[in-house]
Amino acid sequence: MNALLIIDPQNDFCNPGDKTGHGKGALYVPNADQDMIRLSWFINSNQQQIDHIIVTLDFHHFNDISHPNFWTDKNSQHPEPFTKITYKDVIEEKWLPSFEPQRVKEYLQKLEKENKYTHIIWPEHCLIGSQGAAIYKPVLEAILNWSKNDKFFQPIFKGMYPFSEHFGAFAAQVVYEDIEDTKVNYKLLDELGSFDTIYLSGEAKSHCVASTLEQLINFAPSIVERLIILENTMSDVAGFENAAQNIYEQAKKLGAKFQKTEDLTN
Repeated sequence: MNALLIIDPQNDFCNPGDKTGHGKGALYVPNADQDMIRLSWFINSNQQQIDHIIVTLDFHHFNDISHPNFWTDKNSQHPEPFTKITYKDVIEEKWLPSFEPQRVKEYLQKLEKENKYTHIIWPEHCLIGSQGAAIYKPVLEAILNWSKNDKFFQPIFKGMYPFSEHFGAFAAQVVYEDIEDTKVNYKLLDELGSFDTIYLSGEAKSHCVASTLEQLINFAPSIVERLIILENTMSDVAGFENAAQNIYEQAKKLGAKFQKTEDLTN
């Protein structure tokens, strides 16, 4: 039995827009559209070999800890996208959270203590209910075509708790015991553990795919040797090229395989 796990194949990451830039995703990952075209071809060419498809979907509030409107400086100005904010910045009041400052301080402190990503402000993206949060059309069409074989794809929603980033498929960057959406999704891990092979794809390689892989290494290492990482169906956020290379190298040591889609098509 084979499963395909697709991480965040959404318009805001994958849509390059037209020649004038109209329709471009808010956080477009360079080459993501070509990645998703290759993934769509892979799905269409391997319908009988793929028994189950799981799709994670990044969903955010406008006032999210990673969005500009959540923060202001002393002059009531919001940070520009890709601004880094540290615990020290908040203590020194360089940047001020507009919501629950104590929880935000605890989040940043824990994030840095656990050596997770430095907190970064992103453009508003994948807003709940928006076109940017929808599945990129070529991938959606391939999944629906696969579904005609009396199958159901499984959506996994993440990122809706506004006080924590949620890159990986299985848990938020910081887990809150009182917030169910942030906790480790052991049910999904158990489900993946029932498959012989798990194909891994999605965007972005540097962040959400890497975090998903890191969580598998930490929470369910026995699954890693069953992974086939579709390396030509994922790309890095611009400026973060190879930022998570150590995670991929660790996965390879645990038995994960790296292959291109054309090498896996009958």
